[in-house]
Amino acid sequence: MGEGEDEAILSSKRSSISNNERLKIQLKRKEREVKRLRSSVSFQLGVHLTSVVRRPWRLLLLPVSFPLLALRLGLKRRGQRSHVVLTISTKPSIQSSEVLVIDRESEMKERNNCIVLFPTNGVGFGHFTRMYAVARELRKKDSELEIVFFTPMPTLHVLYSDNFPTYHLAGRYKHSNMEPSQWNMLVEEMLNLVFEVHNPKWFMFDGAFPYRGMLNAIKVHPSMEKMWMKRGSLKANKRIPEDSIHTFDHIIHPSEFIEQTIKQNENLHTIPPITLLQSDEMMTRKNARHAIGVSTDAKVVYVQLGAGRINEINSDIRLIIDALLIHEGVEVVVGESMLGQRLSIHLNRVHVIRDYPNSLYFNGFDAAVQAGGYNSFHEMRMMGIPTLFLPNLKTGMDDQLTRCKLAESEGWGIVLLARDKTSIQDKCALLLSKEKSMQITENSGASAVAELILKGFN
Repeated sequence: MGEGEDEAILSSKRSSISNNERLKIQLKRKEREVKRLRSSVSFQLGVHLTSVVRRPWRLLLLPVSFPLLALRLGLKRRGQRSHVVLTISTKPSIQSSEVLVIDRESEMKERNNCIVLFPTNGVGFGHFTRMYAVARELRKKDSELEIVFFTPMPTLHVLYSDNFPTYHLAGRYKHSNMEPSQWNMLVEEMLNLVFEVHNPKWFMFDGAFPYRGMLNAIKVHPSMEKMWMKRGSLKANKRIPEDSIHTFDHIIHPSEFIEQTIKQNENLHTIPPITLLQSDEMMTRKNARHAIGVSTDAKVVYVQLGAGRINEINSDIRLIIDALLIHEGVEVVVGESMLGQRLSIHLNRVHVIRDYPNSLYFNGFDAAVQAGGYNSFHEMRMMGIPTLFLPNLKTGMDDQLTRCKLAESEGWGIVLLARDKTSIQDKCALLLSKEKSMQITENSGASAVAELILKGFN
């Protein structure tokens, strides 16, 4: 057989494999569409009415059974009732209690040494940083593990620079007039595609609120171990879908040094607070100051509030900067959020860093002004940096005020609520009078999470 014939045969085989793969993808897409249709409210109500037509004696029960079914379906859509376990029906007729699930080929074969991490997007980097820290620890402990990110966070270059394959879906509010149901449909569809391509052994979500589309996607993969990184310092008036906890095999709770509101259950695993970098991974004091361009003998204050415009003279951040610059020998480093617009600052003794993570430079700072998010709080506490906290009271879920009060009780933090020019100047003066305390040499909880995943949750 000639070389040309060999190539023709190989080309034919490749074409056949390609066609088979294309057909499988199309079949999977049809299966997901059938599942969505079967689980829709209109379909299930229609099936119920059809069953009454087939069995007229059920007509007497319809005034009761129909409203009850509508109520049950409504509660299910709100996450207050678990979805019905789906089974394959072999009967030719469709009864009201019957729903469909397609047997997935991926559930029949052994899952890959792969984990999918889903950090949601919040007002800052909290969810993302915890997942990134876990990913780095997982890679250290198992270099053969495939680590895949799926996230609405826009900072994809951070993950790409570390060679983590990443799938991005823009958050719902980035779209024009998109309904929650539409966005959740995108989440479900894209996640299912990721699962089918990578066939992961583990899935971990980090977010305050579990999306319905995500819950739907992971429920049809029973052999995939599912974890939720769930912090406990949530506002008391915030509720999550009642069926969400039971969808996950494990709840991983990064602890805090405050009273927790998370409900206890047998699948809860409490770990130490998670920070991305330890002090020995940061720049030295000399190198950090040289990189930023601040004086070696200055008192350097790091300011990161995540909101407000510096050029608005009455904004919190501008009042803070002005209050600090009153003091001779003080230089200010403003941490510019990579999630926001670039700052335009033309002030002497004020420097800007737009980097990730900013903790690279923390050895070069003498004090800080922060909002009070999970990451910044625990980083400041670990480093022993005196911090003035302006807690954000308008976050959707995070209870920053309770967290920041702990820093005040421990003596290294100051909490400022009533904000005007005079109170800000007084608190900044108090901040500058404090000295750095000893660093807390505490291992990040990310290492504990990696151990739990790779060695099992026993």
